[in-house]
Amino acid sequence: MKKISIIIAVFAAGIALVSCGDGLKRKPGTVYMPDMGDSRAYETYADHSILEKKGIFYNNKPVAGTIARGEEMPFLLTKDLPGDTANYVASKQVANPVTSLNAKETAEAERLYLVNCGICHGAKLDGNGPLYKDGKGPFPAKPATLVGDAKYEAMPDGQMFYSVTYGKNLMGSYASQLSRKQRWAVIHYIKSKQSAGKAPSAPAAAADSSATAKK
Repeated sequence: MKKISIIIAVFAAGIALVSCGDGLKRKPGTVYMPDMGDSRAYETYADHSILEKKGIFYNNKPVAGTIARGEEMPFLLTKDLPGDTANYVASKQVANPVTSLNAKETAEAERLYLVNCGICHGAKLDGNGPLYKDGKGPFPAKPATLVGDAKYEAMPDGQMFYSVTYGKNLMGSYASQLSRKQRWAVIHYIKSKQSAGKAPSAPAAAADSSATAKK
């Protein structure tokens, strides 16, 4: 009788243990396509040559022809190779997609200019920013005078965008600091300041022509 009681107790305990399980299958069978069920974790700065040795291609770059979110204004010209200026020259033909800015957008474009460009080119776009400071600053060469210098006032928007995107001469690239839309907006702001700088001289020129005509 005692043995039967022990057997019943062990049997009952076994049933209790089984019933307490979660019912999940801990060892799945053979998986036909494991990559579809469990994707690989790609670390951004990891060495992916190991994957390539296994026949897995991964270079961390977006698919050709795709546009990242927030980059809705693609610039199709790539940076020129050393000694080449073909794309820099071609950039003259690229029109600024930002054709106008409202008051709020203008204020933001001005803020972006002051934060990213003003330190060199000056708050007044006269090339006299804190880094130059009338020749007393840490930068020995005066940056470009964006307002008042015919060379930069005549520079097309597209060529200016190329310079801001890839860098030119002593100026580095600002592609990581400003999105494409922000770069175009800042250039529109610069061009508006250049136009405003020319505006006061227009009436005087008209008056001179009128006086000449009367003579």
